[in-house]
Amino acid sequence: MKKTKIIATIGPATKEEETLKELILAGIDVVRLNLTHADHNFCSKVIEKIRKLNLQFKKNVAVMLDMQGPDIRVEEIAGGSAKLSKGDKIRIYKNEVLGDRTKFSLNDDEIVDEVLVGAKIFVDDGKVELEVVAKGVGYLICEVKNEGFIATKKSVNICKTTRIRPFLSEKDKSDMKFATKIGADFLAVSFVNTIDDILEVNDLLISLGNDDIEVIAKIETEKAVENIDGIINECDGIMVARGDLGIEMAIEKLPGIQKKLIGKCIEKGRISIVATEMLASMEKNPRPTRAEVSDVANAVMDGVDAVMLSGETAIGIYPVNAVAMMATIIKAAEQNINCIELLDKAMRSEINDTVGLIAYSVVDCANRLNAKAIMVTTMTGTTARKVSRLRPASPIFALSPNEATIKKLALSFGVVPVLVKELHNFDKITQKTIEVAKEKLKLVAGDKILITGGYPFVENSPTNFMKIEEI
Repeated sequence: MKKTKIIATIGPATKEEETLKELILAGIDVVRLNLTHADHNFCSKVIEKIRKLNLQFKKNVAVMLDMQGPDIRVEEIAGGSAKLSKGDKIRIYKNEVLGDRTKFSLNDDEIVDEVLVGAKIFVDDGKVELEVVAKGVGYLICEVKNEGFIATKKSVNICKTTRIRPFLSEKDKSDMKFATKIGADFLAVSFVNTIDDILEVNDLLISLGNDDIEVIAKIETEKAVENIDGIINECDGIMVARGDLGIEMAIEKLPGIQKKLIGKCIEKGRISIVATEMLASMEKNPRPTRAEVSDVANAVMDGVDAVMLSGETAIGIYPVNAVAMMATIIKAAEQNINCIELLDKAMRSEINDTVGLIAYSVVDCANRLNAKAIMVTTMTGTTARKVSRLRPASPIFALSPNEATIKKLALSFGVVPVLVKELHNFDKITQKTIEVAKEKLKLVAGDKILITGGYPFVENSPTNFMKIEEI
């Protein structure tokens, strides 16, 4: 049973119900819908299918909507793409034009005025580099620094702008209203730079009456890395989005930054996700490269909560294979996680409250006793996340009568959410946790499980007990 979660991006290759079923059975925990490419109608249909399959297979696959944010992209190119040669001059127009090898426009008609001469412009995750050599009225003149292709809808990153405007666009606000209406479980916020960006998102969610949705800050800029402590404090988790981040910063720094950010999330009890090109070669090939396997494994061994597939499942030829391979790599890598070291690091930053101390005692005992499982009864998910943060060797089964809580735990390391009815006495709590453990695991006489939670099992009941049960 894997502990690290898998997020799969849904697109044209995986939108059909049969393929979604195969993805769920292969091991996905969360589906991601990218609002840069997917409209509300597409998302609604996918979410409806996921919820139907959850009921059919007794799963709890959650839904993440990924907002576009201040995302800049190439507008339409004649024929879909155009080849540029090193040394060519190309114009970027403020007003929309049909692009070709001499000109194109962007989806942001204000950015042209804000870009400075000397700015570097990177297209399609840096595959094409342009340098602004002059500005005219309503256009930029750029020199092509390396040969490559520009194509419709490809991403654009620009260094050196005077951009100062509200963080949330009208599209983002519309998408957040849609997320509230459809009941999304996670909201990934693109191009976060400061704590103020997260506060702006939180304020709008409160005004929409949906501050329960989990907010994931995508770390894609150097400024976000500089402000990471404040960002982590105000969000529910972060996504290390290595595509744009690798353009904003020296690419050789990415592994160290990734490891540092995962560590900070464990310390603060926040969700951590690593994304971009995890198994990119599997868009077109049935097997990953050895480097990709090592990349996924290293993220897992660092204690990341979740890893994400993007193009591999959205447009790839082998989406189900990619998920199955990801799950296989995760299970192998988890055998090498140093649980004692991660527990020690996490506990150094634990607040000495009842929940934290009980969680530490549970995980420490589970590790020493080689317990088969940690069973957590939880109304809000707080106890389960406290235990998860300490990265136990045992799987964590979180029993809750609250469906929203169950979905929120879909990205927490090692947590298997289980929906149950409310349990009104201690004997029933013990009985139900043992039933679930026996159902989920192949237990034999003498196996031990640890049970923790709050009693009585009602809203706002604090974590106040730990029990060791021998089968």
